[in-house]
Amino acid sequence: MRHATWRGWQHLLRPGDWGALAIGVAAVVASLTWLLQAGAPTHAVVRVAGRVVGTYPLDHPQTIEVVGALGVTVIAIAPGRARVVRDPGPRQICVQQGWLTRAGSAAICAPNEVTVELTGRTRLYDSLNF
Repeated sequence: MRHATWRGWQHLLRPGDWGALAIGVAAVVASLTWLLQAGAPTHAVVRVAGRVVGTYPLDHPQTIEVVGALGVTVIAIAPGRARVVRDPGPRQICVQQGWLTRAGSAAICAPNEVTVELTGRTRLYDSLNF
């Protein structure tokens, strides 16, 4: 049995087929570009007990210390990302989470009532509670 090759079915394509294919490829590229840019974070919002204590741009490195219910939480900000470096909570889940890099992602240090959320053009959820 002979396999179909490019030359075997190329004669079936008409100029309108090529146009539809070009429009489809352009739509996929535009959609992927828009989706990838939508997740780029611009700021880190730090909350203690649900109240915003600071909004920090993600354009230059800095270290932030906030006082929560159990003690001091240390947050590191680097261009385009943020993370919890140190927290007095017993399980260290927010520290183990590592760098946050997408808008809408959050590190929640529940025992200390501290949250770090990255914001941008879009969010992954509507609200943040603990």
